[in-house]
Amino acid sequence: MSTVDNLIEPRIKDICVREEEIIAQLVDGRTISVPLTWSWRLLKATPKQRSRFEIIGDGYGVHWPDIDEDISAEGMLYGIPAHREKHGHLQVSAVGVGM
Repeated sequence: MSTVDNLIEPRIKDICVREEEIIAQLVDGRTISVPLTWSWRLLKATPKQRSRFEIIGDGYGVHWPDIDEDISAEGMLYGIPAHREKHGHLQVSAVGVGM
């Protein structure tokens, strides 16, 4: 069996947005977290907006309907922060490469 055969695609079981980080519990038992600054929409959202989310695509992502934000398990795992819209064009946020 190759190493590729042993890879498990990350899927989110639950998610929590804290004051400074986004924490995801994966279905395989792992916990991953990223800085809240990686999602400018969640950073600006109210606690109520942050708490209202839907796990989508059988756990491959999370959607916050009140702020129209989507985060993928893969993006969190591999360190891909959200794009920031600026002057009508999407630009990479200051923290790294865009999704």
